[in-house]
Amino acid sequence: MTHALRMLDSHRVAYTLHEYRYVEHGGTAEAARQLGLDEHAVIKTLCMEPDATDRRGSRTPSPLLMLMHGDLEVSAKTLARALGVKSIAPCSEAVAERVTGYQVGGISPFGTRQTLAVYVEASVLALPRVYVNGGRRGLLVGIEPSVLVTVLSAREVHARA
Repeated sequence: MTHALRMLDSHRVAYTLHEYRYVEHGGTAEAARQLGLDEHAVIKTLCMEPDATDRRGSRTPSPLLMLMHGDLEVSAKTLARALGVKSIAPCSEAVAERVTGYQVGGISPFGTRQTLAVYVEASVLALPRVYVNGGRRGLLVGIEPSVLVTVLSAREVHARA
């Protein structure tokens, strides 16, 4: 039982479990292939760090999560513009693991160590069902996309490359 599954259970979310053999650098394509899913519905959880330079020039980043279709890329420029920041980039693995409490390749938007702002590509919410990481490598949970908004307060953005 992962922190993600505990959080889903505590919110009484109906979900399905989908286990697959984790392959290093296989990503959503490998998960979708093994599970017979459309990679467009397999949602990747990206830990991003905006440039939050204050007036004195000190950088005070606050990591956030971006949820994107597995077969698409995030446009950092478009996302930065949508968030009103100068720039945004992926967090280092160390930062991602520290703030989420999950190992890279197994980062779930649910049950993170720190409360993080969550953004979701708008078109994800139009899908009938999505598959997000369940809190460990090799585990996806199938949920209704509305759960991302109701449980995580995910904010809709347009950030496709």
